[in-house]
Amino acid sequence: MLIRSLKSLGLAVTVAFTVYACVSDETTTTRTAGVGGAGGGGASPQGGSGGAGGEGGGPPAICEEDGSVPRTFDALGPFGGYRHDRAADFTVPLFGGQDWTLSEQFSGCDSYVFITNARSNSAVDKTSLWERDIDALISKSPANAHYFFLAARVLADAAAELGAMQGRIDAALALLEPAAAANWKGRLHVIGKHYSELDGWLRDIVTSTDLGRGGFAIDRRQEVRLLGHFADVTRYQKALSDAGEWPWESNMAYATHEVRHYNYEAARDRKLAEETATITVAWELEVLKYVVEKEVEFPAAAEFANFDTLEIDLTMDCADPKKGEFGNCGAWDYISNIDLWEESTMSWRELARFITTYHRAGRYVVDATPMLAFLKDGGTKKLRYVVSPEWNQQAYRTDMGFRFSNRKKGYRPTSAVYLYNGGGFNKGYNATHLPVDVDVPPTTKHVELWGVLTGHGMDTLNCAEFCRHQHEFTVNGKAYLKDHETVGKEEGCIAQIENGMVPNQGGTWWFGRGGWCPGQQVDPFVFDVTADVTAGQKASVSYKAMLNKKEPPDNAGNIVLNSYLVFYE
Repeated sequence: MLIRSLKSLGLAVTVAFTVYACVSDETTTTRTAGVGGAGGGGASPQGGSGGAGGEGGGPPAICEEDGSVPRTFDALGPFGGYRHDRAADFTVPLFGGQDWTLSEQFSGCDSYVFITNARSNSAVDKTSLWERDIDALISKSPANAHYFFLAARVLADAAAELGAMQGRIDAALALLEPAAAANWKGRLHVIGKHYSELDGWLRDIVTSTDLGRGGFAIDRRQEVRLLGHFADVTRYQKALSDAGEWPWESNMAYATHEVRHYNYEAARDRKLAEETATITVAWELEVLKYVVEKEVEFPAAAEFANFDTLEIDLTMDCADPKKGEFGNCGAWDYISNIDLWEESTMSWRELARFITTYHRAGRYVVDATPMLAFLKDGGTKKLRYVVSPEWNQQAYRTDMGFRFSNRKKGYRPTSAVYLYNGGGFNKGYNATHLPVDVDVPPTTKHVELWGVLTGHGMDTLNCAEFCRHQHEFTVNGKAYLKDHETVGKEEGCIAQIENGMVPNQGGTWWFGRGGWCPGQQVDPFVFDVTADVTAGQKASVSYKAMLNKKEPPDNAGNIVLNSYLVFYE
């Protein structure tokens, strides 16, 4: 067991974790594809209108709103009941006598979320999650969701519990406008039997407490997914903390975060599929931990003249695909880096940065275009993947691809000058970051100030993870500010679900932080400074950091920064 103190809330949080062995494979491949990257499962066959998207029939409006192509139901498989397996067809009896069949309703634009009453409000209050929040579930949910309520407590009590749940749904629908009520009536389903009385994989997944006891889902790709924790950041209870329990009560409406994430994934997958990219695969479905290095064959130098964009696509899945996420994926939020070895400087250069989740799997795509300047000579390169720290070697089933493409920008990065790193955030920080003069190549067309920055530590004023530090860069006298406005917002990272952040993690994932969220890529900051410099002349660059617009105090955590002036031709 590990204990981390969350000083800003006066809490002690205890989380268990499991470590798995590392498996290495020295092979790498390069592929050219019009479909995006690696990661959980393949796409279902596309075409047709699929099944009904509600009582009115046809795919739901989300297909039109986000440009999705409806999918036909995959009836061939192979199927399974583990994470990212293809979900097999099923028919369930609904409370009231009707049947519901997945293949008849599937559109590829909806998500199907199964919430059992095995979840309780808290470790102390064993009242079922079903007994409140149905109104919030409806009001907060994306429109393209079906919710199923499945009894998983005592068999003898199931009929009464299912009837009560149907009553809550009917009462909530009665308060809606007629059109909304009609839509949600076809999307809120009380399954009329106890889970043990069902057939097939629905019964089996709930039987396994490691998988679907608290619920599960089928996403828009027809893949089986598990649900995370529903602890609500707004429901902190000191009495729970005093009892040594997780101090946030649950909220059934947090199931909507899963649907939001599936919608994000669908949009991401569609974007990647529409793009023609040359993909260099560094690691493919390998269980990795701590730090691993590998020789990777990148495209030849001549090919880089055709690339103006680089994205790094990283999947960090839980080590064992046949287990649940909690206790299988790592328990802590750590920096995870992808680095490039450079013989000329005998040092590692960070290409991209990610933050691991609390207990959940994730897939992240980050734009690392300026790093083309350091890969452009092509050929064999040594990569280092810093997965987890030595003292807590969390393991992940890893898939990593470098996506090289041409988006017709009219220029590409050809060189970059390193500017500033970070360091201890204290009174002497700015004194160690002095102005620099940089030569701008005479053939330059476009210039960016680009960097990756995160704050860590929880010492003075909870810095630099939970304090609002600002970073001011100036280029030839013009100032550019990297701020962290989400710090102090308790739902700051919930707002990042549509930007790749994995929801419903096991820890304090909701809180806004200094430049990052658990379970998300660290997006670089980018400032277009083309108008501030002159090709063939020097550019004067300076940098300073502040805390709440003042000089930082001593012992205020750590700033992890890599910044560049990037030149495009």
